[in-house]
Amino acid sequence: MNLHEYQGKSILSKYGVAIQRGVIVDKLDHAADAAKQLTQETGTSWYVVKAQIHAGGRGKGLVKETGSHGVVLAKGIGEVEEKVKGILGGHLETLQTNGIAKKVNKVLLAEDVYYPGETETSEFYMSVLLDREKGRNVIVYSTEGGMDIEHVAEHTPELIYKEFIDPRVGIQGFQARKIAFNLGLSGEAFKQMTKFVVSLYTAYEGCDASMFEINPVLKTSDNKIIAVDAKVTLDDNALFRHPEYAAMRDLAEEDETEVEAGAAGLNFVKLDGNVGCMVNGAGLAMATMDIIKLSGGNPANFLDVGGTADAERVEKAFSIILKDKNVKAILINIFGGIVRCDRVAQGVVDAYKSFGNFPVPLIVRLQGTNAVEAKKLIDDSGLDVHSVVLLQEAADKVKEVLA
Repeated sequence: MNLHEYQGKSILSKYGVAIQRGVIVDKLDHAADAAKQLTQETGTSWYVVKAQIHAGGRGKGLVKETGSHGVVLAKGIGEVEEKVKGILGGHLETLQTNGIAKKVNKVLLAEDVYYPGETETSEFYMSVLLDREKGRNVIVYSTEGGMDIEHVAEHTPELIYKEFIDPRVGIQGFQARKIAFNLGLSGEAFKQMTKFVVSLYTAYEGCDASMFEINPVLKTSDNKIIAVDAKVTLDDNALFRHPEYAAMRDLAEEDETEVEAGAAGLNFVKLDGNVGCMVNGAGLAMATMDIIKLSGGNPANFLDVGGTADAERVEKAFSIILKDKNVKAILINIFGGIVRCDRVAQGVVDAYKSFGNFPVPLIVRLQGTNAVEAKKLIDDSGLDVHSVVLLQEAADKVKEVLA
């Protein structure tokens, strides 16, 4: 589950991580009052207006309606309303939105931590995530923080450092000091960075995150270390332990069909292909997508219907898959271990009939418990359904119907 910047910062702050403070604004007429509140709390006289969407690159992104960037500076309270107006309610497109302009429903009005006239500041990059190959969490960091970290990783990878954390003992003091040293810090800034690193890692573990990315981490001219931005992804499987974080979910930022599927208890991920998949079990789903690729097609989705596949569940899965106008065929590939194939077949037949004229070719492969009865049921239904037995037959049939 992805969080907005302001939500990620609220978590960091609870764990003692110093952050760039701010006030959330969701209505234009609240902007001036929010600026006054922020001045009272922080003393700032300049304000950074930040679009809140689930995407990076906001500073370089553009709001379609106004041409404003997604992150702008208001040099005084008199400019706040104008800057907010240029972003709030508009549609922001960045390099990470995949060509889709996302509506900005909220902006973060943040304090200016780049003190006017001061130049002795440094920006760093830092993230915490799991290295699956090593089976350890890793802190990735660089002296080259800012908006072009992807360029740094591609062209000067030697400037990217990694510190692996042994999960049996957690982060150690010498590791935090090593990070501060590699970032070229000394004196008070060195001490502040070691504290920042430990607090950041503690927050990552404490909230069961999949990733924390802070870009930039700022060393101010008076040697404070501050998280100026925060991109946070939480592990969905651990949200039952954190109901307060689960409540932060912004469904408006997620794919509508994925939200609908989740509400129906279906595991669904939209892809860019032309063959819809309906499968039970993640491993079988991956194998099915491979078969589709080998047949010359491209999977349009990952959809795991789980252990039950009655008519209602299959019909719901059909309706979700068919929302994608790029789908030219659907392949059902079910292995009946606990679930009986004949019951799945009846569910497919009933769901198929409920659509009247089914819009695309349907290929069904049912193997396992009562597979023979299931195939006979579909073959005798009189419906225009392609029933197959072998996985290779399914691939051949996909190729045939797409031709």
